[in-house]
Amino acid sequence: MQVETSKPVAAIGCKVAIITSSYHQEITSSLARGAETSFLEAGGIAENCMHIQAAGAWELPILAKQVINSKNADAVIALGCIITGETTHDQVIGYAIAHGLMQVGLECGKPVSMGVLTCQTIAQAQARSSESSSNKGREAMNAALHTIGSLQEINA
Repeated sequence: MQVETSKPVAAIGCKVAIITSSYHQEITSSLARGAETSFLEAGGIAENCMHIQAAGAWELPILAKQVINSKNADAVIALGCIITGETTHDQVIGYAIAHGLMQVGLECGKPVSMGVLTCQTIAQAQARSSESSSNKGREAMNAALHTIGSLQEINA
């Protein structure tokens, strides 16, 4: 059962980076809008929400690491879309990205939230990136903000 993270910890004072893959831009730009909307609804200010474009989903981990190291972001939200093709290439890419993003988070001790869709069809990706509350960009931001709050409690 999925736990709702729709009520994030306040984003007041948080600095986040949304890194968005340019591939499948109609999908990923909607994910980015959802992530930014959640950040602002949680009390974050637009100046503390950086937007960075990635060539594709493959580049998300290295950009996440650089942003956390150089921009002093409290969290990174990595957004992308991988559609299943005729081979298992999508699985190889998806696993590598997930591992890379997790590694960055563990090394830096900061949330790196994965909002990379891995869908079989464009229609599935469109459903998961719609302007509704099921937008996976919103979910990824909410998870990152919740984790920031949890880390603050642990370190208090």
